[in-house]
Amino acid sequence: MTETAEKLKLELAQLSVQDRAELAYFLIHSLDDESDGDVESAWESELDQRMNSIENGTAVGESASQVIANLRAKYS
Repeated sequence: MTETAEKLKLELAQLSVQDRAELAYFLIHSLDDESDGDVESAWESELDQRMNSIENGTAVGESASQVIANLRAKYS
């Protein structure tokens, strides 16, 4: 981390919880501006393919009850 960022961290730590939360929200959402067009295109293609599989009846899935049972077994 740069020296400037370290100084900012020290100063920002003195802000109220509300101000820090708003800044955190801003910073996290500012990362969205740097999205990769290739990744977005790849996801769009993947989603189209999955939707086609569902519509054509070729998609293989599990029932919601089975998914929930698997999650309970894994995380309980």
